[in-house]
Amino acid sequence: QIWLTTALSTPATPEVAKATLKRVGGAVPSAQVAGHITLKAVCVDRASGRTIHSITLFEVHEPVTICATNSYASPTPVVEAGRLYCDFGQMGTACVDTASGKILWRRHLPADHQVGPGSSAMLYGDLLVLVRDGCDMQYVIAIEKQSGKTVWRTDRPPIKATAAPLKKAFSTPLVFDSPVGRQMVVLGAQWIVSYDPDSGRPFWRIDTGGTFSNTSRPVFGHGMVFVCTSFGGSKLFAVRVDGRDDVTDTHIAWEQSRQVPKRSSPLLVGDELYTISDAGVATCFDARSGSIHWSERILGNCSASPVLADGRIYFCDEDGKTVVLEPSREFTLLAKNELDGQIMASLAIAGRAIFLRTDTHLYRIEEK
Repeated sequence: QIWLTTALSTPATPEVAKATLKRVGGAVPSAQVAGHITLKAVCVDRASGRTIHSITLFEVHEPVTICATNSYASPTPVVEAGRLYCDFGQMGTACVDTASGKILWRRHLPADHQVGPGSSAMLYGDLLVLVRDGCDMQYVIAIEKQSGKTVWRTDRPPIKATAAPLKKAFSTPLVFDSPVGRQMVVLGAQWIVSYDPDSGRPFWRIDTGGTFSNTSRPVFGHGMVFVCTSFGGSKLFAVRVDGRDDVTDTHIAWEQSRQVPKRSSPLLVGDELYTISDAGVATCFDARSGSIHWSERILGNCSASPVLADGRIYFCDEDGKTVVLEPSREFTLLAKNELDGQIMASLAIAGRAIFLRTDTHLYRIEEK
C-alpha cells in the first residue's frame, strides 16, 4: 500500500476572499483563500495504482490562508504496521486503521501557521512527535500514538523577534543516537534545539540569529548535526552534539552561506553533504570541514529534497525534471528525466521502486 494525504477545496466567496486578502496583505505571498476544504487520507495499491481507501479526516470551513508554494496537506503522513498518522497542522491530527480505514482518534493542536502547515509528524517508539512553531505560540509536543493523549509538551526558547511572522517555522524533527545519548533535534525560528525525545527536556541550543520560516530537516553524522536555515539569513550549520545549554559560541564546527537552500533538506552520504538550492544549484560539501568540492546549476527552481537510492542521488525541480548524480567529490551526471506536472514533494523509495508525486499524478517508476 501507498498512503498519501490530499486536500479538496472549494473557492471562497468573493466577499470572503477580498476581506481575507485585505487582512493578510503582503504577509502571505500570493495568498490562496478557500471557502471550504476536505482533508483526506488516500490509500493506493502499490502494484496497480488502484485506490483502496479515500477517507475524509476533517472538514474545515473558511480554513487558514496558504502561500503560493504551500498546500493544505503539505505535511508528510507517517505509516507503520496497521496505523497511519496524518497531520494538517492547526487544522487537525488523525490516526487511521490501515486495514479498515476507520479513524481511531483525532486531535486539534493550536498554532497560527500564517501560510499553512509544513512540519511533518515523526514516530518515536510509542510517541508521535509534532512541532507547532506558529506566529502566536511555539512548542514541541509528544502524544501517545495509541490514544492521541499528550505525554509531554515543551515550549521553545524565547525568540527575540517582536513581529509575529518572524516567529514561525516548519521543520521536522530528527532522532539519532549520539556518543552522549539519544537526542532529537528540531529547528525553529532563531534556534536549533536538541531535546530528550522521551521527556521533552532540552539538552542544548544554538542561536541562529533572526532566522525564521525554517523548513529544512536536520541530518546527523560524524558527531554533528547539519542544518540549513531559511529566511533572515540562509546558512548551513554543522553543530557538534555533545554540548549542554546555549552552545552557540562553542559547538558550531563550521558554517557556510553559499547556495544554501531555504526549502529542501541536506543529504549526507559518507563524508560528503549534498544540497540543492531554491534556484537549482547542487553543491557537494566536505561534511567534516565544510569546504566545497563542487557546485553546479543542474535544475530550475527546487523545493524537493535530494534522495539517495541504490547508489544514486536524485534531485527534482518544480518543472517536473529529475537529475541523477553519482555521489562523488567529482561532479558526475548520470541521467536526466522529465515528467508532466509540477514536483514539490520529495521522492519516496520502497524496495526497487520510486514513487513520485506531481501536482496531477502519482507515479511508480521501477525497472521491470
